[in-house]
Amino acid sequence: MTKKSKEDVEMEQELEQTEQIEDSTEELVDVKETKSKAVKIEDLPGVGAATAEKLKLVGYLDLMGIAVATPGELIDATGMNQATAKRVIAGARASLDMGFESGNEFLERRKSVIRISTGSKAFDTLLDGGFESGSITECFGQYGSSKTQIAHQLAVNVQKQYPGSYAVYIDTEATFRPERIIQFANGAGMDPEDVLKHVKVARAFNSDHQMLLAEKVEDLIKKQNLDVKLVIVDSLTAHFRAEFVGRGTLADRQQKLNKHMHVLSKVASTNNLTVYVTNQVMSKPDMFFGDPTEAIGGHVVAHNSAFRIYLRKGKKGTRVAKLIDAPNLPDGEATYIVTESAITDV
Repeated sequence: MTKKSKEDVEMEQELEQTEQIEDSTEELVDVKETKSKAVKIEDLPGVGAATAEKLKLVGYLDLMGIAVATPGELIDATGMNQATAKRVIAGARASLDMGFESGNEFLERRKSVIRISTGSKAFDTLLDGGFESGSITECFGQYGSSKTQIAHQLAVNVQKQYPGSYAVYIDTEATFRPERIIQFANGAGMDPEDVLKHVKVARAFNSDHQMLLAEKVEDLIKKQNLDVKLVIVDSLTAHFRAEFVGRGTLADRQQKLNKHMHVLSKVASTNNLTVYVTNQVMSKPDMFFGDPTEAIGGHVVAHNSAFRIYLRKGKKGTRVAKLIDAPNLPDGEATYIVTESAITDV
C-alpha cells in the first residue's frame, strides 16, 4: 500500500471541508426558501417574540400591514429605534411581491373589485354598477340630501349581494337608526334580525375616537374573521369641524384628517372593501354665480376620495346625485327617490 504524502493528505482534508461547506450552504438555502414561502412577523430582522407581540396588539397582524407602514408608526407601536424600524419594513417588503406589474396584470386584478348597488338603476349606472371596493367614495350635501339614507341602504344591499358579509358603521352624529335598517331589509325581502346582526355599529364621540375605530376595523377582519365588505363613516368631518375652530388650527386639522383618510384608504385597498363616507358642506358667500355649496375638508378629503358625489334635493321629493370626480368615469347626474322601503328610481 502506497504511503500518502503530507501534501496529498492536506488536499483530501481541504476537499472534505469544501464538500461539507457546500452541503451546509445548500441546507441553508433550502431553509431560507422554505421560510420565504411562509414568513411570519417573528422571522423579520430585528423582531423578536416580544416585539412581534407588541405589533400584533396594535393591529399589525400580517406582513402587508408592516410593509405599508411608516417607520414612525412602528416606533410609536413598539419603541424600537428608527434604524430597526426601517430594517423591519424592508424585510417585510422583501418577503412580499410589491414590485411593478404590467397593465394586463393590473387589469386582471381589477376583476376582483366588487360594486355595491344603491337600489336605483340610474344611480348605479352613474357609478358603473355601484359603489366600488378598494377605494373611498364620498357623498356630500346639505341636510336632508339623503347621505345617511344611502348609508343605511348600502348596509342592507351589501348583505343581499354577498350573503354572510358585514357592514361596519362608524356613527359620529348619532344618525344610525336600526329601525331604518329594518324597513330597508323588509323592502329587500330579507330577515331584519339577521341583517342587524351583520351590521357592526360604533358611536364615535370625538375625532381621536373616530380615528381609533377606523383602525379597529382590521381587528374585525383579522382577529374575528368577519367578512367585512363595507365601512361607513357618517359623517367624516363633523368632529374635526367642531374641535378645530379658527384659521390657527387649520393645519393641525388637515394633518389629522389626512392621517384618518389614509387609514381608511389602506383598509379599503388591502381588504378589497368599500369605504363610504358622508361629508358636511359650507356655503361660499363670495360666490355670486352658480351653486355656492362646497364640501368641508378641502383638498385633503378631495384627493383621498376616489369618487366624489354631490347630493341635492330635486323636484317633488326626488334627490339628485351628481358625480363630480372619478378616476375612470365621466361627470353626470342621476335622479332617484327615497321611499320607506328602499332607494329606487323615480
